[in-house]
Amino acid sequence: MSKVAKFNREEVIDKATNLYWNKGYHGTSMRNLQTAIDLRPGSIYATFGSKDNLFKESINYYADQTGELLQTCLAQSESPLTGLKLFIRKLVIDNLDGKPSCMCMIVKSISELTETDNKELLDEAKRLLANVENKFSEIITEAMGQGEIDSDKDASELASYIQVQIIGLRTYARVNSNKETINKFVDEIFIGSPFH
Repeated sequence: MSKVAKFNREEVIDKATNLYWNKGYHGTSMRNLQTAIDLRPGSIYATFGSKDNLFKESINYYADQTGELLQTCLAQSESPLTGLKLFIRKLVIDNLDGKPSCMCMIVKSISELTETDNKELLDEAKRLLANVENKFSEIITEAMGQGEIDSDKDASELASYIQVQIIGLRTYARVNSNKETINKFVDEIFIGSPFH
């Protein structure tokens, strides 16, 4: 009879995600992981195979959580652009307090990982970031269909623009956490030259 795991896998991944998000891949040691997720190295390797596999599950978990937040914001809003704006506010402003980092875990990982030592993990992070941009493009296309954005605009280009603005805002929030200023910048994303 096989042993039943005496821990909640999602809870472990959630704790590991917060640790990786805070300290980065290289800054997270096995000892850090042991302490954060309350598992011995043998159990970590038996369950996840390696530190890299746990990181991969963690970054995908983070991406899934972010995707769920986006879907919730869209469902709560009257239009695609209103939903996207709400998502950016929650992503940037809500991360000012009580989150491991103001920065996006995926972007933080891309800036840390290298082609030489961590190509597989870097490729995974790049794939996840591209997925987000593709989702933005879908939302923008829907907004065009509803007349929120001129149909002669390039949805992919606007999606890239929004991605750049979010990355910039989240980085800026590490230096200046004034919520009024950030709110103003969120509004300005959608009245900037790419949209008009």
